[in-house]
Amino acid sequence: MTLEFQQLGLAPDYIDYTRGWEIQRELHEKVLAGTAPSTVLLLEHSAVYTAGKRTEDHERPFDGTPVVAVDRGGKLTWHGPGQLVGYPIIKLKNKAGIRDYVERLEAVMIAVLADYGIDAVRIKGRAGVWIEADAKGPDRKIAAIGIRVHEGVTMHGFAINCNNDLAPYGQIIACGITDAGVTTIAQETGRDVAPADLVSRVIEELRNNEEALVATHEGALL
Repeated sequence: MTLEFQQLGLAPDYIDYTRGWEIQRELHEKVLAGTAPSTVLLLEHSAVYTAGKRTEDHERPFDGTPVVAVDRGGKLTWHGPGQLVGYPIIKLKNKAGIRDYVERLEAVMIAVLADYGIDAVRIKGRAGVWIEADAKGPDRKIAAIGIRVHEGVTMHGFAINCNNDLAPYGQIIACGITDAGVTTIAQETGRDVAPADLVSRVIEELRNNEEALVATHEGALL
């Protein structure tokens, strides 16, 4: 196997966002240089808003809360306790296959959510993983994706809402979306599901996709 996993911090040992970003950058340099294997970082962050490259001023927090500007794609989102964040720092087997990479991350999360009886889907024109409109409400996002690929090596990644507070999303236009909501596993199932509960299944599903995604440690990008 060429893919490794590191649990940086789960409740109550939250990781400050800027520290997590620093770790990502350091690891990215090593993976790019071939001195470290492709690695997925799994963690929970201390509460923070982050803004991708396409964030517009009117989407920022209404109360003036500080926002960390980052170099990933996407718009504004929130990270914090109760949300499992995954940062795959991997050398892609096909450096031009970014769409395939994103779709595989979505498939991983859809498979994990199915364990909890959640029928999560992709919705055309919307990034991330969703629950379609039903008797409970409109389309609502349960997992987000925002990535960067530099010289064929990925950064940033995905976030699955487990049992986090949804109130912070009420202060922003999350991901630039005004006609849909945000939800969590706990909200949908009535069960208190923590990020730590998902880790082993996320690892399992990423392993299932490893051969298609990850270049060998010694080999060049194909």
